[in-house]
Amino acid sequence: MRAVIIEDEEFASIRLSKLVQELAPDIEIVTSLNSVESGSQWFSDNLMPDLIFLDIQLNDGYGFDILDGLVNHPPVIFTTAYNEFAIRGFKYNGLDYLLKPIVKNDLKVALEKFEKNVTNNGRSTSENLEHLKQLFHKEYKHRFMVKVGNQFRSFNVEDIAYFKSHDGMICLHTHAGQSFPIEYTIDQLENILNPIHFFRINRKFMVSVQAVVEIHSYFNSRLLLKLLPKEEEQVIVSRERTTNFKRWLDM
Repeated sequence: MRAVIIEDEEFASIRLSKLVQELAPDIEIVTSLNSVESGSQWFSDNLMPDLIFLDIQLNDGYGFDILDGLVNHPPVIFTTAYNEFAIRGFKYNGLDYLLKPIVKNDLKVALEKFEKNVTNNGRSTSENLEHLKQLFHKEYKHRFMVKVGNQFRSFNVEDIAYFKSHDGMICLHTHAGQSFPIEYTIDQLENILNPIHFFRINRKFMVSVQAVVEIHSYFNSRLLLKLLPKEEEQVIVSRERTTNFKRWLDM
């Protein structure tokens, strides 16, 4: 069987190729491409492979852009650097994916799903692909309206350092050091904020990437954060979220 890797990170592409050769020696990696442009050109000049490993976000666009240009395409195993919140829709839709950095056992499971797909005569995944596109083209919240006295003020998400839950109330904290109560829950914020820019570290805090200025090891496999503006309370990444937090920050 023949496979193509489309991945714009050279190290990730090389590592993926080696892991595939180790886990499935019957799969030949015929080429490794690194962009929408090179991928589209390759498919116009070559026979369709049996499997595609596709990075969702490439330097010159989305991997979906390549698939949109194909009349039919083989099974796709997506790769992504998005955190667990962003990719939980993949599991719901039943699509294979690999979260970077790629874990060997995850790849093994994905390849087993591919083999089942082949056994089942390559059932179409076009409907699931449409759901996946919608997930990654989702419109996230861009601003919050906050009541200040008898007036309302608008804050762009770029102005927000973090959100904090305290005594049943959620407060928005700006990079300028201001704090305002808002009528949202942490669960709601996790669903409406772009997971590239915001990460929920525990039950009380959701932080922006710009607010994290220092990261320290903490007992029980957790992390202690220093935020800007300064937060008087200790800001600790819960143990169950530590791994994905590190991936979120490319640690």
